[in-house]
Amino acid sequence: MSKQKTLKAPFSVIGIGLHTGEKVTLTVNPADENHGFKFQRIDVEGEPIINADADLVVDTSRSTTLEKNGVRVHTTEHILAALSGLEIDNALIQLDGPEIPIMDGSAYAFVEAIKQVGIVEQNADKDYFIVTENLTYEDPERQTEMLLVPQDEFRLTVMVDYNSPLLGTQHAHMYNINEFETEISKCRTFVFLRELEVLAKNGLIKGGDLDNAIVMVDKVLPQEKLDEIADLLGKPHIKIEEAGILNNLTLHFQNEPARHKLLDIIGDLALVGKPIKGHILAARPGHKGNIDFAKMIKQEIKKARKKGPKVDLTKEPVYDINDIEKLLPHRYPFLLVDKIIEMDDTSIIGVKNITLNEPQFTGHFPGNPVMPGVLMVESMAQIGGILALSSVDDPENYSTYFMKIDKVKFKRKVIPGDTIIFKLTLIIPIRRGIVLMEGKGYVNDQLAVEAELMAQIVKEKNLEPKITEAIQ
Repeated sequence: MSKQKTLKAPFSVIGIGLHTGEKVTLTVNPADENHGFKFQRIDVEGEPIINADADLVVDTSRSTTLEKNGVRVHTTEHILAALSGLEIDNALIQLDGPEIPIMDGSAYAFVEAIKQVGIVEQNADKDYFIVTENLTYEDPERQTEMLLVPQDEFRLTVMVDYNSPLLGTQHAHMYNINEFETEISKCRTFVFLRELEVLAKNGLIKGGDLDNAIVMVDKVLPQEKLDEIADLLGKPHIKIEEAGILNNLTLHFQNEPARHKLLDIIGDLALVGKPIKGHILAARPGHKGNIDFAKMIKQEIKKARKKGPKVDLTKEPVYDINDIEKLLPHRYPFLLVDKIIEMDDTSIIGVKNITLNEPQFTGHFPGNPVMPGVLMVESMAQIGGILALSSVDDPENYSTYFMKIDKVKFKRKVIPGDTIIFKLTLIIPIRRGIVLMEGKGYVNDQLAVEAELMAQIVKEKNLEPKITEAIQ
């Protein structure tokens, strides 16, 4: 499993907000495991914290703005792209103004600062959203289309088309997150000259400059209109005689605008709250579409939490019933595990098939057989016991004794014919033989039972006679 990451040390940068025009100092700090990304306005009373969460987005006009309790952070996408693009999971982003500084219009200044202070691996595993089904989004008004498909790593493919002869149709792709630093992070934001008037009149790009954006001239405007736009922006008057890139700016890549759109997607999708294993294909993306799509992904994550683990019941089990009998002292009628499907250092997935032939249904309940809740918990505990025993070199010489069962909830009735898929996961690493696990059991992708279990691994001096006696 990949581990979570954070910064080795804080770093600070100073710059101007693209839209607010205000000078701001940004400081990015290391953060604990499972902290995620959070913004903190240290210039506001109480120094409020705003989570990097798609549900807190209040504006997508040429950038992404978060707000909580009336406090805003503007233009979050480039710093989040830098952090996510370098596979950082946890950071506290402090600023003494309302907007992340635009720097040169890309994520490169942030990437350089991160590389200077370094990145450190943490103990906790990354919590990926693993895409298992296609997810589609469409905005007919903006002609935006986005598709998320299963893939074993994070990939992005982007197409932009703004009906401009200068820009044309452009494509960009990132097949591996390791490409971000060299292929994507330097790509700057762009704007058409003809858009500047509308943006300025709407109170945007107050900090706009030729040093922090690519200005594309696909239509030469009258000098009178150019002077008017310059006055709106508080910039010197200039003359433009032909289409092209203003000031003959050299592009880092021929398709730099498309690559910047890809950068924006990475930053906006950081607001999902989890790294993604999947391939995103986006046509004519923008911040609104990115955020709408991020919210859809968050809903899929919520649905996935309620579903059982995806398992193939036809594949060869890790342990079949014969293997299980070698590990557990339980025997009929109290061996309540049929097979183990998956297991790693921190989790296990096991199966219990419910049949009418089991003795509990003689009295629970005649004519209306229902699996007793206490036996579902016992089945969960036995599977957890196998996970616990996998931590010792000679598991046949050990037993697990449960010390505490907590937070037990039964969510649905279980009857003969059902198959319960149990997944148990360590809440903390096993220490001194003490095991603390979270367990959930699912029937047909519906949660049936859940509990927290604590057990102790104990070495038995005379285990073999006990097993023999149990068999007899």
